[in-house]
Amino acid sequence: MFETEFLTEAGEKQYRLAITKAVDALLAAWPRGPYSGSSPAELQKLFAGEILPPTGMPDSQVWKAVEEVIANSISLTHPATIAHLHCPPLIASLAAEVVVSGLNASMDSFDQAPAATLLELAVCEWLCGEIGFPRSSAAVFTSGGTQSNFMGLLLARDAAVASRWKWSVQQKGLPPQASRLRFLCSEVAHFSVEKSAYQLGMGSEAVLKVPVDREYRMDTAALGETLESMRKEELIPAAIVATAGTTDFGSIDSLPEISRLARAAGAWLHVDAAYGSALLLSSKQRGKLQGIELADSVSVDFHKKFWQAISCAAFVVRDAAQFRHLEIHADYLNPESHDAAGIPNLVGRSLATTRRFDALKLWLSLQLLGRDKFEAMVDRTLELAEHAAKRIREMKYFELLNEPQMGCVVFRYVPEDSRVDVDSLNRRVRERMFERGEAVLGHTRVHGRQCLKFTCMNPVTTERDLDALLERIQITGKKLETEPN
Repeated sequence: MFETEFLTEAGEKQYRLAITKAVDALLAAWPRGPYSGSSPAELQKLFAGEILPPTGMPDSQVWKAVEEVIANSISLTHPATIAHLHCPPLIASLAAEVVVSGLNASMDSFDQAPAATLLELAVCEWLCGEIGFPRSSAAVFTSGGTQSNFMGLLLARDAAVASRWKWSVQQKGLPPQASRLRFLCSEVAHFSVEKSAYQLGMGSEAVLKVPVDREYRMDTAALGETLESMRKEELIPAAIVATAGTTDFGSIDSLPEISRLARAAGAWLHVDAAYGSALLLSSKQRGKLQGIELADSVSVDFHKKFWQAISCAAFVVRDAAQFRHLEIHADYLNPESHDAAGIPNLVGRSLATTRRFDALKLWLSLQLLGRDKFEAMVDRTLELAEHAAKRIREMKYFELLNEPQMGCVVFRYVPEDSRVDVDSLNRRVRERMFERGEAVLGHTRVHGRQCLKFTCMNPVTTERDLDALLERIQITGKKLETEPN
C-alpha cells in the first residue's frame, strides 16, 4: 500500500518519474530574467488553496503549481542578479543533492551515516590543511557563517571562563565574573557577532566595535588602544573576531597584526572567513589571507564562493580538544564506550543533532572540477568586480565608494541636480528595477548614505553584462529624477 511512496525496490519507477518531473518543471519554468517582478500580494494568491487536501491532488495540477513557484523565484545564474553573497550552485552540487536527499543520512551518529561520517571527516581534514592548521585541528559542517561564528564565540567564552576561573559553563552556567567578558570586532563585522553575544547570555553590549580604516579593515591601532583601555577597566577580551571578507566591501582585516594583539591580550582569535575563505583556492589571491593559520577558529561558507547549494559551511578549530565544551554523551546516540572503541560520532562537534550530509556536495564538486577550475572561477569573480569599479569611475552620475578587494563594489547614483534627494533616489532605483524584474541589486548604507552594491558571485557573467547593467541603472536613475517620491 505504501511501498511506492518510498525509495524501495517497488518505488524505483516512481522515484525516477518524480525526479524527472522535478527537473522538467525546473527547466520549463526557470526565470528568463532576474525576477518576475511579482509583488508579495500577488505571490500570496498562489498559495491560497488548501494545504492538506483530504486526498492527493492530480499530479499535473501539483507540478503546475511548482512551476509557478519556480517562475516567481530569483534566477541566481542571471548576470543582473548581483545583490547578495548568494551564489549560483554548481551542477555537481545539485547532482549531489539528489544523493543526499535520497540517502537522508543523519550525521549525528556512525550507525546512521557510516560512509558519510568518514567522508565528512576526510573533507574536514583537507580543509584544516588548506587553512594551515596543525594536525591537532578539526572541523565540522554547519548551516552557515552565523552558526559557525556562534560556535567560535561559544568556545572562546567557555575557554576563557575555564582558564581564568577554573569554571565549567556547561555544568554551572555563567559565573558572576562573566560580566567582564567582551568580544571585539570591527564596526563592519557581520551582525552575527552581536547576535551570538546575546544568545550566549552576555548581551550585545558585550561587543566592542573597533573603527575601520579607509579600506574598511579593522584599524589595528584602534584595536590596540581598545585593548589597553579594557585592561585599565579590568575587562577581559574573551575573543577578537577578525573578518576575512566583509559582507558589504569584501575587506580583509590584517590577520597577522590582529593575531599578535590577540595573543598578547590572551584573547581567542576567531576569523570570520565565510566569504573570503574561497581565496584559499587561488594561488594569486590566497596571500590576502596571510595569518589565517594563526587563528583559534575559522568560519568557512561553501555556499558562497565555493558555489555549493545551500546549506553548506564549516566551523574549523585549531585545537580539536576545544570541542569538549560542546560534547554531551547520550546513551542511545554517542555513549562514551564509542569513544573508547574509536567509533566516530560527529554529534559531539556540533550544535545540531540531526545534520544533512552536506560534505558530499563539496567533495563531488572538488573531485569533478579540480583545483585549477575552482581557482579560475575565484579569480574571474575578482576580475569582474575590478571591471565594474573601473566603469563606475569612468561613467557619469556614479560615485565609487570602495576599491574592491574581493567581489563587492559599493557605489551611488548621483545626479547633477543638487536638489534631488540622493538617498531616496538610490533606494528607488533599486526598488524600480526589482519591481520590473530588470535586476536584483544590492543595497547598503555607508556613513549614513544610501548606496547600491554589486556582489560578483557568478563567474559566467561577462564585462558586457556589467556594462549593460550599469547603463540600465543610469537610465532608470535619470527617469526617476523627474518623478515624485
